[in-house]
Amino acid sequence: MTEDNVIFIGDQEVHTKDLTEEQKYFWQQVLDLKNKQARIQFELDQVNASLSVFDNALTESYKKSSQEKSEEKVN
Repeated sequence: MTEDNVIFIGDQEVHTKDLTEEQKYFWQQVLDLKNKQARIQFELDQVNASLSVFDNALTESYKKSSQEKSEEKVN
């Protein structure tokens, strides 16, 4: 981190130039983990949407086949 950014630690504004090397490392870890969390949430949103589509398709397919079987019994 060669730039001097302002970050928040708790509710305090801190300049990154004022952090120790250890604190800079921790901050980099926090940033990386927040990015991973956002990517995982993005992927989870996609999985949930796809799951809903396939679950609905299964339900509709089952209803259709059940209805066809009921109609065959009547005829």
